[in-house]
Amino acid sequence: MGEKFQNIHAEIIERCLEGDRYAQNQLYKLYSKAMFNVSYRITNNFDDAEDALQEAFISAFKNLTSYKGDAAFGAWLKRIVINKSINLIKKRHSGLEEVSEDVGEESDDQEVKVDQLSVERIKRAIEKLPDGYRVVFSLYLLEGYDHGEIAEILGITESTSKSQFNRSKKKIKEILEKEVIYE
Repeated sequence: MGEKFQNIHAEIIERCLEGDRYAQNQLYKLYSKAMFNVSYRITNNFDDAEDALQEAFISAFKNLTSYKGDAAFGAWLKRIVINKSINLIKKRHSGLEEVSEDVGEESDDQEVKVDQLSVERIKRAIEKLPDGYRVVFSLYLLEGYDHGEIAEILGITESTSKSQFNRSKKKIKEILEKEVIYE
């Protein structure tokens, strides 16, 4: 039960721990594209995503000894990327919108029918969300975090995370409906 996770890149990680620059470059090449996408979904800005990615890799290499191997390296790195991305948003304009915590859950019948929409239209709608909504939406739906984890990451309550997620769905629906009207 207490076994460590078997990482497929353990040899490269070990060489990175020894200060091997070539191994660091290999690790960067293996993970940079996926981690950039994670960061971009959160920051919604190409330059910020690149900055967060660079800061995340610098931090990861400096703190590689804290990677214990009990989860996939990608999951460990993703958490760093998410934190760096959120920090950039906070620096940019003290970011996350405050919402009241008494907002009720919306019913499933209000959800947008994804099969009727193109992926590009949905991506554009997500990009138009305010930072707070987009971050929670991305972390929950795209990155697979639950609301408790999101609350911990962002320093908000779990109900605020749920509220922001529900409001983000509603806002995406509004954006997509406006697009249909103007097409």
